[in-house]
Amino acid sequence: MSRSMLVAAAVAIGTLSLSIPAGAEFNPAVQTRYDALGNIVEGPGATSYSSAAPNYTPIPREVVSFDGGYAAGTIVVKTAERRLYLVLGDGKALKYGIGVGRPGFAWGGTHSVTRKAEWPGWTPPPEMRRRQPHLPAYMAGGPENPLGARAMYIGSTYYRIHGSNEPWTIGQAVSSGCFRMTNDDVTDLYERVRVGARVVVIN
Repeated sequence: MSRSMLVAAAVAIGTLSLSIPAGAEFNPAVQTRYDALGNIVEGPGATSYSSAAPNYTPIPREVVSFDGGYAAGTIVVKTAERRLYLVLGDGKALKYGIGVGRPGFAWGGTHSVTRKAEWPGWTPPPEMRRRQPHLPAYMAGGPENPLGARAMYIGSTYYRIHGSNEPWTIGQAVSSGCFRMTNDDVTDLYERVRVGARVVVIN
């Protein structure tokens, strides 16, 4: 094979490798594959990451009209919209794009932010480890951690509003019940929200 053909082949392989994000490599021997948070990344119910990642466009946060009778500082999550609203008052809210629970993992209710953490460590809950025995018992915080740059813990539940190292999943219903945001958005929200803030999840 000529040098030019070898270079063309290498470029083609490199282009194909961009179609599947790191951590979600295709394995034809696996019917269903999960990422570190138990989200389906290959098999029935998976988001089509092969096309979503290269074409990913962030969902811009924006100030919008919002009148629901909630006090300023309240977080309102609308899972059907895949959006989170931070109530600003005076009929306004800051709207963010989020990822939500996949079918069977969506939930609703009213809680509060009980803890905040920067670059949080992650301890998968027992139920998740039973579903996915390969998960680590603990993962230290950092860029590779699926909880991302910030986390806000919801009530006494296992659920969090957190960042993500897979931003192309924002706007999708792929999580195990947590609400994921881009690291940029979750950092912005983190700076605006206090511990004790009310969280209203509308499923």
